[in-house]
Amino acid sequence: MFTGIVEAVGQVRSTVASGIGRHLVLDIGQLAERPELGGSVSINGVCLTVVELKWPEAAFDVVAETVARSNLGELGPGGRVNLELSLRVSDRIEGHFVLGHVDTTCRIGRVQDEPPGRRLFFEPSDLEYLRYVVPKGSVALDGISLTVADRSDRGFSVAIIPETLRRTTLVDKGVGAVVNLETDVLVKAVVQRLEGSAGDRDGRLIETLRRSGFEVG
Repeated sequence: MFTGIVEAVGQVRSTVASGIGRHLVLDIGQLAERPELGGSVSINGVCLTVVELKWPEAAFDVVAETVARSNLGELGPGGRVNLELSLRVSDRIEGHFVLGHVDTTCRIGRVQDEPPGRRLFFEPSDLEYLRYVVPKGSVALDGISLTVADRSDRGFSVAIIPETLRRTTLVDKGVGAVVNLETDVLVKAVVQRLEGSAGDRDGRLIETLRRSGFEVG
């Protein structure tokens, strides 16, 4: 499990096809702490296991399902990725609970300057996941915990502060770029619980989210 607070930006050394998907080698030397062999690292929001470690490089195997569902298959040598080590029980949670299980990808449809930061507008490749995107709620985009500013029936936007741009790969992203989306597991749980009940599910969902502090409707 992760929090969506990016610890460092790594660089792709190599990526090759393998029998299970792809074999990815990264320079992760910017991390303040070394992961253990067999440990978990969030790579652009995807939870991957360290299969080889020759500091400052680490290797990861990416299965075909993850390649198809995420942007990891688009990476090439020199590409930059967001890194976060897995959460420990004693750690402070400053973002939100991120599992590292990407739901789908999003395309950046528009970039709007809002000095000193900017607003990015995202269009999910699978609109089904918009049901879990709630204004003022959380999403993880390429592993970054962000607050949803607004949502429509085609996508959503987030406001990015300069510090987030400086510390992550979002500074590199423009219109047409593809990022990984993981929606909030707590919102998913609420939605799926209510959809499994009879009655006015939409009304109860809205009321439950409002009581939880979300601004809905």
